[in-house]
Amino acid sequence: MAIDLSSIVKAYDVRGVVPDQFSPQVAEALGVAFARVVVIPDATGSARPGVVIGRDMRDSGPELVDAFARGLTSEGVDVTLIGLCSTDGLYYASGQLSLPGAMFTASHNPARYNGIKLCRSGARPVGQETGLAEIRELAQGILDGVTTGSTSAGSTSGAGSVTQRDLLADYAGFLRSLVDLADARPLKVVVDAGNGMAGLTVPAVLGDAAGLAGLPLDLVPLYFELDGSFPNHEANPLDPANLIDLQAAVVANEADLGLAFDGDADRCFVVDERGGAVSPSAITALVGLAEVTKELAEGRTPTVIHNLITSRAVPDLLSAAGATTVRTRVGHSFIKAQMAEHGAVFGGEHSAHYYFRDFWFADTGMLAALHVLAALSTQDHTMSELAEMFEPYYGSGEINSTVSDAAAATDRVLDAYRAAYPGVVVDTLDGVTVSHWEAHPQWWFNLRASNTEPLLRLNVEAADEDIMEKVRDDVLSLVRETAGSAEGEEAL
Repeated sequence: MAIDLSSIVKAYDVRGVVPDQFSPQVAEALGVAFARVVVIPDATGSARPGVVIGRDMRDSGPELVDAFARGLTSEGVDVTLIGLCSTDGLYYASGQLSLPGAMFTASHNPARYNGIKLCRSGARPVGQETGLAEIRELAQGILDGVTTGSTSAGSTSGAGSVTQRDLLADYAGFLRSLVDLADARPLKVVVDAGNGMAGLTVPAVLGDAAGLAGLPLDLVPLYFELDGSFPNHEANPLDPANLIDLQAAVVANEADLGLAFDGDADRCFVVDERGGAVSPSAITALVGLAEVTKELAEGRTPTVIHNLITSRAVPDLLSAAGATTVRTRVGHSFIKAQMAEHGAVFGGEHSAHYYFRDFWFADTGMLAALHVLAALSTQDHTMSELAEMFEPYYGSGEINSTVSDAAAATDRVLDAYRAAYPGVVVDTLDGVTVSHWEAHPQWWFNLRASNTEPLLRLNVEAADEDIMEKVRDDVLSLVRETAGSAEGEEAL
């Protein structure tokens, strides 16, 4: 059966069903292509080219990693295997070892999926515009028999080597060095690992499993057993259904807050002491304020990156605090590129990805969690009171609509709103954003088409809840005028 890599090589990662779409054969071809397109050309000096590889807890991981490594070593590339890790653990390894990296994970997707997140040395992203398209084309040629799959084309003769290395303790120590919890008051924290990689990283970073001094935290674990079949709930905290157990446990244990991580533990979600979900935009503003304050104290002018569906509260609050804010497209490869271009101290997405200059401009949910714990533990407010300070507006969340013609549905919405609001501002940075924020009533919405599915994704925000609901309902009515629909929340 012919293998079409265009179905699994996405805008900024590889993701597909194992083995129908993503097999060891595909992984090996991608390993060869990664070596030729990124690893060998980026190698400097006389050192042999190398790659660091990590994986999550999915059963298909070991076989796929072995095949990918085989492709790399056939090209003369040395491979360092760090075994089970979170995605930000792989980024740490790439940054600390100055090596390109490959993380085998399908994040929140069901057990039958797996994938790869690729980066250059220093955790720099590899997306469609920075090498992934070329990797796909070359790997497709290998699978189709047009291109040979093994040439020993490395910078030195012979096959590459494979070594193993454990970096969990180093990763934990590095993160702890970035946030000062010396004056923290004791907190009770419920953590839902969702049977994902947070079951490994939370005890190391927030506990003493990595040999670090204990923190003033009473940790209540939920689903810490690593299990890629996700027996308790999907490892996708952006779906409210997957927060129910955490919310109940926070209330039952009279905890100060709850933390939830996705399957590869690169995203962190927060639940307050009442069991209420805290908006990732509020966390972006809260963590951003901590980083901005630190930058200003050190005499630097801070820049913060945020994607275009985060709350307007993010640029409002951080600009008022003295930061320059930069708005960017949705997606980690885009925001990482903007982080590096602007030397930004921090970046946040409404999908709960948080990026730090001090972490090679990469995203780490665990470092964001440390900042939240520090913010809560050094003052007397509850988590709900603290979050309320950073959530002045009302948002719809991301709502997906199944449409047969996304362009026609978008045009229908634009025509209606331009007619009703002649002064409305429209931009096309990512999909279309229609803004009435500089007039009253204040509202904006964004419509973005999915790259892989017949979906339009809607986000609405307003200064008044009734206005938000009206805009949301009006736009959805226009979008779904001639189409069936399905509602849900996106998880990246």
